[in-house]
Amino acid sequence: MTHQDIWQAIDKFAFQHNMSCSGLAKFSGLDATTFNKSKRWSKYGQPRWPSTGSIAKILNSTGKTLEEFVKCIRD
Repeated sequence: MTHQDIWQAIDKFAFQHNMSCSGLAKFSGLDATTFNKSKRWSKYGQPRWPSTGSIAKILNSTGKTLEEFVKCIRD
């Protein structure tokens, strides 16, 4: 599992719920910019990983399970 795999799973998860990444973030009670592509890398080129708290919030707001999120990583 890579940094890119996790972010692609968030992108897929948003798409599956007919939302943009910003829409998914807002729907989940997060700042609209939480999942922006510009926030996925630091200004020094280091990967920024989504927090477990952010992932938990998108799961809770959509009623989906961790297993369903992990399936997005595998697909």
